[in-house]
Amino acid sequence: MTTATEFQLTEAESALLPTPEEVAGYLEHGWYLSRRLFSDEELDTLQAATEKYYEGHRNRQLPVRPPHLASWEPSHGPVQRHNDYVHFESDAIGAILRKPLLGAVAALLAEAEEIRVFQATLIYKPPVPEEPSNQVPWHFDKHYWQTSSSERMLTAFLPFHDCHEENGTITMIDGSHRWRELDSGEDSTRHFAHRDRSELEELLAENARFNGQQVRKVPMPIPRGHVSFHHCRTYHGSGPNLAATPRRAVSLHLQDGANTYRRATRPDGGTVVYNHDVVVRRTADGRPDYADPDICPTLWRGAR
Repeated sequence: MTTATEFQLTEAESALLPTPEEVAGYLEHGWYLSRRLFSDEELDTLQAATEKYYEGHRNRQLPVRPPHLASWEPSHGPVQRHNDYVHFESDAIGAILRKPLLGAVAALLAEAEEIRVFQATLIYKPPVPEEPSNQVPWHFDKHYWQTSSSERMLTAFLPFHDCHEENGTITMIDGSHRWRELDSGEDSTRHFAHRDRSELEELLAENARFNGQQVRKVPMPIPRGHVSFHHCRTYHGSGPNLAATPRRAVSLHLQDGANTYRRATRPDGGTVVYNHDVVVRRTADGRPDYADPDICPTLWRGAR
C-alpha cells in the first residue's frame, strides 16, 4: 500500500513545480513545458529497460488481451512502434514513470488533489522519413477516453533525449482545448491510425472555423529530462523523423482522482469500450474501476 510519505517532495523538487502564472498559461493554451524533472541517469535506465522490453522481457503480462491493444513486435517491421501498458508489464519502466514529482506537476496543472496513471504507451519513431506511420495526424486524447467522466485528464510526453522538429517532436494546436467540438457525425472513437490523415486535417480546420479561431501550430522543442504536458482536449500530432537516430519517448496518460468509468455510445448506438474495461477490477456496482491500483497506480496525492 502506498503511504503518505511517498507523496512528499524535497525542497529541490518543489522548486521545479509550475508557478501560478505557468498553471494559468496551461489553462489558457492547453500545454506546458516543464523544468527538468528527470536526470540523465534516470533516462539512461529507462531507455535500457525499454530495450529489454523490445527484446521480450516482461515481469508480468495483462490477464486479458484488450480489443484495441497497441503492441508492436519485431514482425511488424520498421513502423512507428506503440506499446501500451508498459508501466504494468515492466517493473523497471514503471518505477521511473511513477515518479511523484511528475504527478505533483500534473496535479497543479489539472487543479486536482490526486493524479493516477491512466495509460503508458512506449513510442519509437524510426529514422525512416517516408514511413507513413511516422506522421501522427491531428487528434485529441479525449476522443478515445469517452468512457472517462473527467475533463481534467492530461498527457505527459517524456522523450528520452532532446526532441526537436527534425526528429518529429510533438506539436500542439494552441488553445484548442477550449474549442466547442463540431459534430461531424463521424465515430470519433476510431483511433487516428485507422483514419485518413487528410480527413483529420480537414476536421481540425472545420473545428477551428466553427469556433472562429485560427489553427496555430506550436512545435514543442523538449530538452532531455524535460516533459511536455497537454490537456486531454488539446489537438496535437507530430511529423516524420528526419534525424539519423530514432525518436524514443513515453506518452504517459494521466487521470485526476475524481475520474470514473461512465457508459458511452458510438454514433451507431454501440457501446464504447476502452482497453481498461476488460483489464481492471470491478467496482461494487460492477463497473470497470479506473482506480485499480495495479493498472492505474497513484502518482500523487496531496493538497494543491
